[in-house]
This record gives sequence, C-alpha cells and structure tokens, in this order.
Amino acid sequence: MTTRIDSGNDSDGMYVHGYSAQETRRLGDQADTLAALLHSGTAYPAGSRVLEVGCGVGAQTVHLVTASPAAHFTAVDVSATSLARARARVTAQFPEAHVSWQRANLFELPFPDASFDHVFVCFVLEHLSAPRQALTALRRVLRPGGTLTVIEGDHGSAFFHPDSAYARAAIDCQVRLQSTAGGNALIGRELHPLLTAAGYEDVVVRPRTVYADRSRPALVGGFTRNTFIAMIEAVREDALATGLMTAADWDHGIDDLHRTATGDGTFHYTFFKALAVNPLPGR
Repeated sequence: MTTRIDSGNDSDGMYVHGYSAQETRRLGDQADTLAALLHSGTAYPAGSRVLEVGCGVGAQTVHLVTASPAAHFTAVDVSATSLARARARVTAQFPEAHVSWQRANLFELPFPDASFDHVFVCFVLEHLSAPRQALTALRRVLRPGGTLTVIEGDHGSAFFHPDSAYARAAIDCQVRLQSTAGGNALIGRELHPLLTAAGYEDVVVRPRTVYADRSRPALVGGFTRNTFIAMIEAVREDALATGLMTAADWDHGIDDLHRTATGDGTFHYTFFKALAVNPLPGR
C-alpha cells in the first residue's frame, strides 16, 4: 500500500500513489495505526545487520527501530525525496538510532554478498513488475540462514457494509491503474509461491486482518478513512482520465466508501506477513 522501488534505472519512476505531502501523511497514519498488527513478532537481536528495502518516507522504519533499538539498520529507497523525508522522520524521533541511508535500485544493491542478517520488505513487491526476481536478488545480500520478512496487502480482501457496486468499482480502478503501472495490488495472496520460487526455505505466511466498526474508532479513522479510502481517493484524476469510471459514478463510489466509516458501517481488509529463510549452502 505504500512504497515503490523502481525496477529500471535510478530515476524515481512511477509510484501510483504519488509523492505529495498528503501521501506522506497517509503513509504515517497507516504505519502508526497498523504497527501493533503488522510489526508484532518482528524484532532483531542487538547488533544485527538489517536491510529495509523500500523504506519510503520512513513510516515503517520508526517502528522497526522502536522494536529493535540496538540493531543496525540500512534503509534503501530509489527516491531521493522519500529518503530525505525518512531521515528527518527517524532522526526527529530516534536521534541515536543506528540507521544508515542509501539511495539505490533494488536490483543493483551496492552491498557485498551476505552483508545482512535480516531483510525487511513492506509494501514494495506490489509495485514491481518482477517481484520474484526482486526476491531472488535480495538473497545475494542476505547471509545464508538469514531471514526475510515480507508484508503485503491484497485489495481483493476488502469487503464492507453497506456493500456497494460503485465502491467496489472505485477500488477496482486503483487495482487496474496499479497493474498498468506494472504492479499488483492483489499480491498478498501470492507471497508463499513467490518466495518458494525465489529459492527461500521454511516459508510461513500468516494473514493479519483489519476489521473496523464503530466499537473501534481508532481503526475507523486511522485505517478505513485515512489509509484505505484516502488511497482510493488519490487516484480520482487518473481513473477519470483513463475512462475507467465517469465522474458521477466515481463520486457515488467514494461516498459509499465513506458510509462504511459511519456508525452503521464496517470495513475488513487482510494483509499477509511472510517469514522465510535464505538456505544454507548445500541445501
């Protein structure tokens, strides 16, 4: 739902959600709201060398540092703008954190083989045209026996009350636009076969479900409104320009999505979190 690593050259390339200040706020809201859900169980020993690929604006980095303050992080992104925002965010909250910053392409990481004990990848694969190849490339910098953690969403898991064909069509616009940009907003369901095909072992994938209703106002505001609906609203101009929906139908769909965040509404979404191991030689 967030970051993008370009699979081509060193330019910032296309990130379907954009690089606006509003998007930066949305990423922060998303990370903070979902921290307990997504980061539960992820902590690295003191002195561990951890690579975060696709750190974006640092929204996830601050939670990694919170859970593992004595680990040594290297945060990588292809966008210089995002890296600057990430550095400022993390420095403001954790001035003593062990984090180095590197602008780099995922497929051309400037690190020796087996440089890291652990690799963390969150909301990156969804923006890549070659996710399996990306996972294979990461094995080079991950030491044998080291772990890879991957978190991705799946827009096909979104369902809500009141149901609305217009709301579902608006969500589908975002899915189709991301596909046109070379990504896959439905990639969460594919993590296990992708990791296995990339050569990882001991692959375990578990769903992390968000459910919001009036009894959970923090999730209604932080996730339903400020994360998911805000993400869909942001592609309005592209959806209309490409003829995916008419303006009237789009507005109808967005209004219906907002109804799911009212007193009688409910909203459900599933993330998928995978843990995998880079095999030891000879295995």
